[in-house]
Amino acid sequence: MNQEQFDKIKNGKGFIAALDQSGGSTPKALRGYGIEEDQYQNDDEMFQLVHDMRTRIVSSPAFTSDKVIGAILFEQTMERQVEGKNTGEYLADKGIVPFLKIDKGLAEQQNGVQLMKPIPDLEEVLVRAHEHKIFGTKMRSFILENNKQGIDDIVEQQFDVAKQIVTRDLVPIIEPEVHIDAENKADIEAYLTDVIKSHLDTLKEDQYVMLKLTIPTNKNQFEPLINHPNVVRVVALSGGYSREYANEVLKTNSGLIASFSRALINDLRVSQSDEEFDKILAESIDSIYDASVNKVQD
Repeated sequence: MNQEQFDKIKNGKGFIAALDQSGGSTPKALRGYGIEEDQYQNDDEMFQLVHDMRTRIVSSPAFTSDKVIGAILFEQTMERQVEGKNTGEYLADKGIVPFLKIDKGLAEQQNGVQLMKPIPDLEEVLVRAHEHKIFGTKMRSFILENNKQGIDDIVEQQFDVAKQIVTRDLVPIIEPEVHIDAENKADIEAYLTDVIKSHLDTLKEDQYVMLKLTIPTNKNQFEPLINHPNVVRVVALSGGYSREYANEVLKTNSGLIASFSRALINDLRVSQSDEEFDKILAESIDSIYDASVNKVQD
């Protein structure tokens, strides 16, 4: 593990950019950017277009390590290059810590949740992640209802995979997302906090994880997780909230920083000039940075 990167993620001021839209969500991301599905013929062209978008983002003068401390990449992005360097290496050279999304998507809903699909090539992916100078990983599952069995199953699955990742000297981001419109969202988050903490308490002293969670309904809900000795950092996903609302609520949660995707890139368009693109990206980064580091005091 790179100690300098570990220290940056644990103590650095800023947020983690989520640039990990995968096969299923890539067409939607491209549409938001202004590229319709009739503008590419196959997956290779689609992935090249989304890589071009991500290259434009990470190479922008607005995308700097003084505000963006990390970035989560899709596997296709990791395997491609930015300005002649592997994407992970390019980010690391900028002082931005690279992570890799490793899950294969969501299984069908059962017990009010969607578990991760199996990851049959996990070991191979982790080896490649090391080769590409990746610091950590990210894997998402989804909670739709206040079903304790389902929540128990999600957290158990996440920690089982996380323990495998830790043995490869990588830091896993555990992401049990809660649907922002779920009934009894606050109750789900309270129970989820307790279940996650019970699993954290079983980790060995040198087993570190991160958590990526939906911005909670009750402020400072995740304080016991933020303060846990085995947790490097807790980051928040925007989950469909507007950037303005997500930032507003994030500011009320001490110790919680952003890891936004749509809320980061929502106003970027392929048709924008470089000057306009960089200006809009800078404004987005500045607002998310501010919400991550400048907290509202009681």
